[in-house]
Amino acid sequence: MSLTGLLFDLDGTLADTAPDLVAVLNQLLAEADRPPTPYAIARNAVSHGAIGLIRLGFGLSADVSVDPSLQQRFVDLYAARGHAHSRLFIELESILSLCSRIGARWGIVTNKPQALTEPLLDTLGLLSTTEALVSGDTLAKRKPDPAPLELAARQLGIDPSACIYLGDAERDVVAGRAAGMRTVSASYGYIRPGENHDGWRADAIVDHPRKLGPMLLELTGAH
Repeated sequence: MSLTGLLFDLDGTLADTAPDLVAVLNQLLAEADRPPTPYAIARNAVSHGAIGLIRLGFGLSADVSVDPSLQQRFVDLYAARGHAHSRLFIELESILSLCSRIGARWGIVTNKPQALTEPLLDTLGLLSTTEALVSGDTLAKRKPDPAPLELAARQLGIDPSACIYLGDAERDVVAGRAAGMRTVSASYGYIRPGENHDGWRADAIVDHPRKLGPMLLELTGAH
């Protein structure tokens, strides 16, 4: 079956949102009289969402629950801050144009809540152009469950086996494989030190957005 659908994860794959999210984390830490987390360290935790960033900033281990009020404060600060420093990764605008040129439909599947996803996409100029959008609270299940990807494929009107899913976290590859999609690991994204994306069993690894175009042409069989 030819590959005619391209689905993106959002943070760390389609968009570089770390500048705004790390700033929110450090604002939250300042409110708690804690020192800021260096950007170079916090950036690599962005794909793990507010909870992952809070765990990092407050030194919480994975087995310690995050206070819901602290998580809500993070979300409130992020919503109030806006997305002034978030950008599409270099050349991804041209990748989306390429999708149109070769007849591949595209969409976004993210674990980010809808209330935070849509304003970000609106700022980036993508809200009215994406052909499928599944946020973290669209369904009861989130990635690594394949259900969100399967829903996005239905929104595109394409069988999941005809889709490629691109993400920068292991859960993206796990969800894509479970949905029967081809998977691409974005190693230019928010990969934590020690995370072995080579072992995620993605069909391909992309270390820079500029390499997505040739790979997309190859995977879709376009000329």
